[in-house]
Amino acid sequence: MTTPTPKIMSAEAQSLVRRPNFAHLATVRANGSPKLDPVWIDLVDPSTVIMATGEDSLKTLNIVRDPRVAISIVDIDNPYEELQLRGTCVVEPDTDMAVLDALSHKYTGKPFPARGDTGVALRVTVTQYLYQDLPFEHTPA
Repeated sequence: MTTPTPKIMSAEAQSLVRRPNFAHLATVRANGSPKLDPVWIDLVDPSTVIMATGEDSLKTLNIVRDPRVAISIVDIDNPYEELQLRGTCVVEPDTDMAVLDALSHKYTGKPFPARGDTGVALRVTVTQYLYQDLPFEHTPA
């Protein structure tokens, strides 16, 4: 497989990732079907995002087998501001839980409450993205 070219996200897309918005990570199962999981996410640099999970999670096992992923993020206050990402993921050890604790601080203001030594970071190089801020007002009936 060729090494994909990283895509630098716009300032608006980076801002959406930096804020405590929930993301959905899509991985590919062994049978080729998609698996979708809500995740915490943060920006590493303009073309890289990071998440955390356990080393035995199905997300991790899927990524080890097939590193292609897709991610969707919707602004928590304005669901018409959204970001779609595609890229390739690398699984890295997070045994000291530094990545998970940083994400937990971002979303909850506290370190992650459970401790363990089987954590991993999921580092995604963004190869394509689509950012949209649609001109709608969220006013459900």
